[in-house]
Amino acid sequence: MKILMVLLGICSIILIGSILMQSSNSDGLSGSIAGGAEQLFGKKKSSGYEAILKKICVVAAVLYIVLSLVIVTLESRG
Repeated sequence: MKILMVLLGICSIILIGSILMQSSNSDGLSGSIAGGAEQLFGKKKSSGYEAILKKICVVAAVLYIVLSLVIVTLESRG
């Protein structure tokens, strides 16, 4: 049980770090008014640093949810 808690903590740190290291997708209010077409026709960051961070974020989020559900299930049985 303690191993799962440690894994959950590590997973949460990785998730927080990968979210904070990503660049923002919006330019605020001015971006929503003036630059709306750029989101449709602009550059896609499908490779490189941003893509790796996005994959890490998705994997860490899925692991976090699965580990949380496993810990809750094990705690409710015992």
